[in-house]
Amino acid sequence: MLLALLLTGLAGFAQAPASLPMPRNLRATYDQGTRSPTGQPGPKYWQNTADYTIKVNFDPATRLLAGTVHIAYQNNSPDSLRQLWFKLYPNLYQKGAPRSGKFAAEDLSDGVKIEQLTINGQAIDASQLQIDNTNMVVPLRRAIGAKQTAQIAVTYSYILNKGSHQRTGEVAPGADFVAYFFPRIAVYDDIDGWNRIAYTGGPEFYNDFCHFAADITVPRNFLVWATGDLTNAEKVLTRKYLTRLRTAEKKDGITSIIDSAEARLHDATAPNAYNTWHFDARDVTDFVFATADHYVWESTSLVVDPATKRRTRVDAVYSPKHDDFEEVAQFGRKTVEAMSYTFPKWPYPYNHETVFDGLDQMEYPMMVNDNPTPTREAGIELTDHEIFHTMFPFYMGINETKYGWMDEGWATIGEWIISPLIQPGIVDDYGMVPYARAADTEDDLPIVTLTTQQTGAPFFLNSYPKPGLGYLYVKDLLGDELFTKALHTYIRTWHGKHPMPYDFFYSMNAGAGQNLNWFWQRWFFEGGYPDLAITSVTRPADGPAAIVVTAKGSKPVPVDLTVTFENGDTEKIHRTIAVWEAGAHTVTVPVAGRKAIRSVTLGSLYVPDSYPADNTWTASQ
Repeated sequence: MLLALLLTGLAGFAQAPASLPMPRNLRATYDQGTRSPTGQPGPKYWQNTADYTIKVNFDPATRLLAGTVHIAYQNNSPDSLRQLWFKLYPNLYQKGAPRSGKFAAEDLSDGVKIEQLTINGQAIDASQLQIDNTNMVVPLRRAIGAKQTAQIAVTYSYILNKGSHQRTGEVAPGADFVAYFFPRIAVYDDIDGWNRIAYTGGPEFYNDFCHFAADITVPRNFLVWATGDLTNAEKVLTRKYLTRLRTAEKKDGITSIIDSAEARLHDATAPNAYNTWHFDARDVTDFVFATADHYVWESTSLVVDPATKRRTRVDAVYSPKHDDFEEVAQFGRKTVEAMSYTFPKWPYPYNHETVFDGLDQMEYPMMVNDNPTPTREAGIELTDHEIFHTMFPFYMGINETKYGWMDEGWATIGEWIISPLIQPGIVDDYGMVPYARAADTEDDLPIVTLTTQQTGAPFFLNSYPKPGLGYLYVKDLLGDELFTKALHTYIRTWHGKHPMPYDFFYSMNAGAGQNLNWFWQRWFFEGGYPDLAITSVTRPADGPAAIVVTAKGSKPVPVDLTVTFENGDTEKIHRTIAVWEAGAHTVTVPVAGRKAIRSVTLGSLYVPDSYPADNTWTASQ
């Protein structure tokens, strides 16, 4: 009742909006005041944070990573914490751990070795730790009280995987992408308490916004790229390459920091047996690094915020053998430019973005681990998709583990919009055919189904094309200006926080000044399939022709008609999803003028149709 009253009182709508179906555990956040049906955080919203000081040594020859992490963990919750949950993500490769996919036996190990652990100065017997695959639970002798900070220190090591590359691991001899490499404290939030969901290699991640100060020590000739700002470049790079890096930070064009010939010279790093690279990253949810001793390094930068003239540097770092990466710096630059000025039209939030030539298609704060691609088009689509993740989930703090659609769907629409800006004429129909074929079958679940409850086709459909289409249709409905206002309301409100699905829906409603629940419910919560049909085409002698389109399916999709006249002229007619808002099952579309119609075709690239046989009409009918 309280929720219904709050929703009824939401300002700015012409009529009282219906509430969306909501599980009672999420409804409880409204009762406790941490969330609000206005789309704003509730008056009692909180989230925890930490300062991580990481010092690790990584030996590419043995793949041994060893070091320490010191954590100042701030408990901003109203609860006293009597245990700490840690995430040990490298234990995906631990022998006996549950995991999705096939992993080579030689990649399985004993997992993360915890050598020392102290909490507030008290040593914890490492031999007595209860490690359950990627989760480690540590009971506390003294609870961490509300608004208190705990000091944790961990000494640890593990062997990075050589093959079975799952978002991290050795790429090739002399090149490694090292992610999820340090023990971290799991998220404790107002919805679930501790994030107890184990990482099995499928559903992605959920981490708090933290400050990371990292020292990465590697052998001479190995360069390091990472999340955050490199703060000691003058100590680890020789003068020639340092000068080029500084130039790239101020130059619009592409700067070759290390070309293919220079990559073989091994003269880019300081002449020490080992060099320590220091990075600092604030208000990010993760920290990763990559290292290589033979990679090409190209760089460019651009102004992403005209008000402040702030620039972002975009790097492409790759093996000289992979000529498909030669344009990636340009693809990355154009993606960052499009994100800043076109969609989502938000100044790119970080100082740099690095695309690393790896063995995956995976995003991290300020870093991308991308495999080589067979075509230019594939390289464009992969680059812009992964970089677009900068906003979702990283700038927004989304719980990908439960709500994959809240980030992958945005990366998908970002790919659809930005790819043609990089290469005009590119046709990116990612996910359209699979969705039209599978819609409303046993493989098609509601989008809001938890990611942890899906695999295979349901996971793909609900993470990528279906939410991407939902966002695209709302953009079409509102128009670019109002949609941008609504999206910016969501971004501005929930940046640096942890939005759940309803925070997104209600923020968009508030930003648009419209009740969009009719669409959210039908597209995100309900089953059904998209299916439009041309029911009739009439040509009265005393008026314009009229095309009647019937919605045979229950999913609201735009109406796109291509009318071909007898003289060969064509006309395209578009109607947004607004035609279905009031529950109509047919829409009559007039055709101006009196020219005779030869044929009508229904449909467009981003309007899947499960039964397309009735999408054409000819004058002979």
